Amino acid sequence: MADTETSAAPAADLKPARKVVYCGVCTLPPEFCEYGGTVKKCQDWLESNHPTLHAQLYSADAVTQNLSTLSVDAQKRAEKDAQKKAAKASAQEARESEKRATSKIIIKRVERNKRKYVTEISGLEAFGLELKKVAKEFGKKFATGSSVTKTAAGGEEITVQGDVSDDVFDWLTEKYEEIPEENIELVEDKKKKSAA
Repeated sequence: MADTETSAAPAADLKPARKVVYCGVCTLPPEFCEYGGTVKKCQDWLESNHPTLHAQLYSADAVTQNLSTLSVDAQKRAEKDAQKKAAKASAQEARESEKRATSKIIIKRVERNKRKYVTEISGLEAFGLELKKVAKEFGKKFATGSSVTKTAAGGEEITVQGDVSDDVFDWLTEKYEEIPEENIELVEDKKKKSAA
């Protein structure tokens, strides 16, 4: 009986589990977001999802208190580093938006045998879409086989069984509004008949 009494005592000493908040942008705890490359996005996310924690970390009093503990040289370095990180993040965003604007999605209708067709969709990865997930959605939407295949150029494309190129075009413009309609191109690829 003495064993049961001693085993119950340490259980009372246990502290409740600590709940840790992780940033939805960089997946670090908010205290460490400054070490990632997306400080501004992290601050915006934290402000919208956890306003009290945002106030603790980024209020004017908290910032001045943290800066007051640094030496003058360290404060100058911290300001310079923050400016560099902000410039780097904005330049990367500009490159990504420019890349999206110039990228093309090619929907190609390919003839396999006489009246059999497959539809190949390439260029979706430039818009940040997961190809396997989109291929699964195509399979469900059009009730047909759909898979991600490698191209000869080394990229990846989605192959959907059947002639659904017009339907894919319509579905992409409806579901993914971030893809401009002028960036989607329909192409028909016919097999050349061998000369007899």
